[in-house]
Amino acid sequence: MDIVTLQETRLSSSGTLREKDFTFFCQGKPPEETKIHGVGFAVRNRLLGSIVPPTEGSERILKLQLHTAAGMAPTLASSAEAKDNFYEDLSSAVTEVPQQEPVFVLGDFNARVGADHSSWPSCLGQFGVGKMNENGQRLLELCCHHNLCITNTFFDTKPQHKVSWIHPRSKHWHQLDLVLTRRGGLGSVKLTRSFQSADCDTDHSLVGCKVKLQPQRFHRAKREGRPRIDTSKTRNPDKVEEFVKALENVLPGPPSNNTNVRWSHLRDTIYNAAMSIFGKRQNKSADWFEANAEEMLPLIKEKRQALSAYKNLPSAGNLQALRTARSRVQQSARHCANDYWLQLCSSIQTAANVGNVRGMYEGIKQAIGPTQNKSALLKSATGEVIKDRDQQMNRWMEHYSELYSRENLVSTEALDAVQRLPTMDNLDQEPTMEEVEKALDALSSGKAPGGDGIPPEVLKCGKGTLIKELHELLCQCWTEGSVPQDMRDANIITLYKK
Repeated sequence: MDIVTLQETRLSSSGTLREKDFTFFCQGKPPEETKIHGVGFAVRNRLLGSIVPPTEGSERILKLQLHTAAGMAPTLASSAEAKDNFYEDLSSAVTEVPQQEPVFVLGDFNARVGADHSSWPSCLGQFGVGKMNENGQRLLELCCHHNLCITNTFFDTKPQHKVSWIHPRSKHWHQLDLVLTRRGGLGSVKLTRSFQSADCDTDHSLVGCKVKLQPQRFHRAKREGRPRIDTSKTRNPDKVEEFVKALENVLPGPPSNNTNVRWSHLRDTIYNAAMSIFGKRQNKSADWFEANAEEMLPLIKEKRQALSAYKNLPSAGNLQALRTARSRVQQSARHCANDYWLQLCSSIQTAANVGNVRGMYEGIKQAIGPTQNKSALLKSATGEVIKDRDQQMNRWMEHYSELYSRENLVSTEALDAVQRLPTMDNLDQEPTMEEVEKALDALSSGKAPGGDGIPPEVLKCGKGTLIKELHELLCQCWTEGSVPQDMRDANIITLYKK
């Protein structure tokens, strides 16, 4: 699953939460009101660059662009006014999407649309289930008005894959959780079905819709860099010796009068050798569940088996077994999460007490999670949200033009009053080998690498082999009066303010 719509979240107000693999967007009732209803989205993090996060919505309807709406319709027993308000809001949300663009509406509609394909040929497929009720008629009328169709009814799947909810008294299965899309875009939908084995801690089964789309990025928050080298292994003497031997086997490189070519070869040689010996840096687990997966996964498997047994045979014994398995998972989850956070907080406090600033901030970063690449929408100078890519680029150009084009007032009298120091002719001489070695030793460890991906620790490890190559390259740059373009390129990193 890449995009999951959530209903009955029962969370107040709106908010965003980023986890390791997914980012959650939620919308609920105001904090002062009862925590009921609530809808949201869970979006895989790699798709964040291809969406516009929700900016407004209600506790029943929330719209996300890729034009996808999450909804939770009133139940059959709700008042006519509540139903009318919901379908008016849903109709307005669908109307706002341009006709030439696809739209998907997913949610718990509490509606039985039935299987009368002949009466609703544009909305229903030939594989519906059951009979239509009042909410189903309201939904089908909305679909006819907006040229939408119910994708669940267009695929000939197994009977258990067509239904998502069992009536607690009659024990009859129904399909209340539906996926709607434009009739013209039905060809992009490859399959819509229920997953009875998916355990979501709800009496509704998970409904999945497989869609083939070509998402368009609105903007890339930052350029993807090279994989980071695991610098912790530079403290291993055996690894360092292996790294030095790897450098000696490929250096010196082919002679070149072009500093760009010479630096590119040296840069790639150092990086590739370091990556092959030290390996890629592994991100630390910033998730309590992943840290306790060995304990949690068997319990979850047991709970899933109990759920399947109850669905196959809804007896009192199977229900009690399901409740017991669910209780064990909840207790273990609370215990694991509590121990994880207590241990992490203790390590942060210990690092602060001994003056380990780096360790303290690493722990804080692990606690608050990864940095969100795209945490805010771009706004115009007057405060309107900008969604068009060309307008976004123009806005960035306008911002930096205003930021860096301010006139600097320089007083020539003040410059003339500054005492002139004697010229130091020795600074015009080429750097010596000793100066290069001194500069390498002065590099601070633990700093982030530049665009070349080579951290200071790697240069220090291979200093004996690299110093001659680096010295010759710097002297060539000194003589030519220019440095490789790669060393002059700068990255502008946008830091969104809350």
